[in-house]
Amino acid sequence: MAADYVIRALNSPRAVNAEAWDTLLRSQPDPSPFMRHAYLLALHESGSACEQTGWSPRFFTLEANGCLSAACVLYIKSHSYGEYVFDWSWANSYAQNGIPYYPKALVAVPFTPVPGGRLLARSAAARTALVKALVQWCDQRGLSSLHLLFLQEQDVTACREAGLLLRHNVQFHWENQGTPSAAGLAAVSTTYDASAPNPTDLGAKKTRQATQFRDFDDFLRSLTQEKRKKIRQERRKVQEAGVTFRWAAGQDIASSDWDFFYRCYERTYLEHGNAPYLTRNFFECMADNMPENWLLFTAMRGAQPIASSLIAIDSASTSTGELNATSTDTKIAYGRYWGALERVDCLHFEACYYQPLEWCIAHGYQRFEGGAQGEHKMARALLPVKTTSCHWLAHAAFAEAVERFLEREDRGIGNYLDHLMQRSPFRERE
Repeated sequence: MAADYVIRALNSPRAVNAEAWDTLLRSQPDPSPFMRHAYLLALHESGSACEQTGWSPRFFTLEANGCLSAACVLYIKSHSYGEYVFDWSWANSYAQNGIPYYPKALVAVPFTPVPGGRLLARSAAARTALVKALVQWCDQRGLSSLHLLFLQEQDVTACREAGLLLRHNVQFHWENQGTPSAAGLAAVSTTYDASAPNPTDLGAKKTRQATQFRDFDDFLRSLTQEKRKKIRQERRKVQEAGVTFRWAAGQDIASSDWDFFYRCYERTYLEHGNAPYLTRNFFECMADNMPENWLLFTAMRGAQPIASSLIAIDSASTSTGELNATSTDTKIAYGRYWGALERVDCLHFEACYYQPLEWCIAHGYQRFEGGAQGEHKMARALLPVKTTSCHWLAHAAFAEAVERFLEREDRGIGNYLDHLMQRSPFRERE
């Protein structure tokens, strides 16, 4: 491997050629805005994900003949916060046996539980070489483990070839592609395959019509009467409280809007006894360098803003079109952050689901990803999808124990999906 590639592990995003990184990203099947150099740089330089907060970066690059063939960002971590794939029990087991679990290595986008490519590569061979280089590097430095989170299919294939363990979890996504039948949803549970690379749609795409919803009422008509009635009741409560919404995207999001959003975002964390993961400066970097990837909803009571919801939007939909040169042109919105200064019944559902879904329908977006966890999202027509992470543990005995644990956990995930499929929010198609 060393003879084929020049391998570097760089301590700062500034040490990486941004143009080369983004060019490699554009060549991926589904380039994610969260893997743009500007996004990762903002996390680092804003003090959000840096050595001082327990995220020490190493930007890995593999070059062949002077060309960047593969790359990823790895973080050396002293904790497991901000990951959304939970390994606290593994860390506790290590501690109980007198073996240090930290520091560990993590390949992920900090604080961002969004499935997508994490191992950028020009070929399958280069991607597999990158995984093997990561494992070798971690082993040589005595790190306890390596974890790659929220991977796409190509990444999972490379990790499997390198002998890593696979772990699955469940998120909830909405698709603007017609109405899945109850029978089709039931079939999803029978086609669940724990060994599949990363079938994140769980077969659900096959059960949808090709047409998109005409408007929000058309979407509601696709739901069962119970779910349709519940959503209308929740929206009515917000309206009767005198709350309206306005939205702004890209350069139209004013600095005062960003300031108000951060007040809401920060308060949400503080009310739960935690400091926010992201600093105000991070969002300033987003406004300056990636404005086309953000959509902001602001809840108003009269002339007074009281809450906000920030949505990331895939750059396939932006005027630049930079990052979708080889993509499938699927326009995706990602539910990311929200907060409120006043409590209004059902305001969270309106700001984080109904307003974004209505916007997605109006603007032709095919998918809205609701983020980590949240079984309650199913009542709002976000359906379960499987996410995949991959893991390497240096300690042989613990690796065997974790492998047995993951086998049991995966059977539980399958049973959980079977249970969810019995609760389809969609009505029977005639």
